[in-house]
This record gives sequence, C-alpha cells and structure tokens, in this order.
Amino acid sequence: MMWRKIGASSAATILHRLFGHIERGVAFRLWDGTMVMLGGAPVCTVVLHRQQTFIRLVRDPSPLNFAEAYVEGAIDIEGDLFAAMRIANSIEDLRVSALDRLRLVVTLVRG
Repeated sequence: MMWRKIGASSAATILHRLFGHIERGVAFRLWDGTMVMLGGAPVCTVVLHRQQTFIRLVRDPSPLNFAEAYVEGAIDIEGDLFAAMRIANSIEDLRVSALDRLRLVVTLVRG
C-alpha cells in the first residue's frame, strides 16, 4: 500500500489515539520539529527523524519495533532512558481494535 506524506497534525492525532492512555508523560518530536505531548510532564522525548519511521511504528507499535528503530538510529530518546523503558513496558499490552486500526490506516492513507 502506498502511503502519502503524513502531516504533523495527522501524526499528532494518531499518537493520541495510540498512546493517549499512557499515565507517565512522554513527548514525541516529529520530523518537522512539532512536539506532541502525552500524559503529564514528559520524562523523555522520542525523536522521530523521518515520516517513514513514524508510519513503520504506527503500523506495528510494539516495544520491539521501537527498540529496533532506536538501535538503527531511526529514532532517538532524549531524557531518562530508564523511564522510557518503563513506558515501553506499559505499552507492551497495547491492543488496537479493528475499528481503530481502520481509522489509523485511513488517516495514514489520507496523509
């Protein structure tokens, strides 16, 4: 499936849908510098360097996929790395309903 370029506004919407339940604060800095804050005061910031990385992580928002992106240098973690790992553990049981998956795909396709 061909993905269009996704705008920061659509990316923020997707991040809130996927990770809005996180109790600890985390921030995402998108490829264009846009900051997306989730939860309370962020303990770390996930820096996404490219739109393609964002799409990859949205398609499979597992801690393993985030770890692989980190090791590859596709994302950076600024702040407390141990707090980031605790946040990753909290999303390990993330379940996305079929309806939410459809909404996310539509948002990605529309850009």
